[in-house]
Amino acid sequence: MTSGADVLRAVIDHHVWATLTLLEALEALDEEQLSATIGGTYGSMPQTLTHLVDADSRYLRRFDDPSLPSEPSHRIDPLPELERRMREHAPLWSAILDRLDAGTLDSSIVNHAEYPDTKHAEGMLLVQAIQHGEEHRQQVCSTLGALGLDVPDLSGWEFWLATR
Repeated sequence: MTSGADVLRAVIDHHVWATLTLLEALEALDEEQLSATIGGTYGSMPQTLTHLVDADSRYLRRFDDPSLPSEPSHRIDPLPELERRMREHAPLWSAILDRLDAGTLDSSIVNHAEYPDTKHAEGMLLVQAIQHGEEHRQQVCSTLGALGLDVPDLSGWEFWLATR
C-alpha cells in the first residue's frame, strides 16, 4: 500500500527529475537559442533555471533557518553547474522528508518581509518549492515551443516510465 509519505516523495522526486530532464534537453541548444526570451517568462532559459535552482537551494535551507533572506541573483550559471547542483538537492530533499516522517521537522518562517510569519511552515515550504519549480520549468518549455524546438515531456506519466 502507498503511504502519504510515498506520495510526497514521488512529488519531490518528480520535481528533481523534471528539472534535470529539462536541463539535459537544453544541452543540445546553441547560444542564440539559449539566450532567447519570450514575453511572460522570467528571462532566458539559463537565467530562468539558475533562478529555479537558486530558489530550490533557499527552500531547502529555510527548513532550518526561519528568517533566511532572499538572495536575488543576476548571474547565469552554466547548464552543467545547474545539473550538478540539482543532483545535490535530491538527497537533501530526501533528508527533509525523512525528518518529516520522523516527526522531527519543525520549520517556521519569521521576520521575513516577503513571506507570512508561519509556525509549522513545512507544508507551505514544500508547496512553494513544487509550485515554483513547475512555474519556471513551464516557462522554459514555453520558450522552447515558441522557438519551434522540441519540448521535453515532463509529465508525471513520463516520470513514472523513466524512473520506475
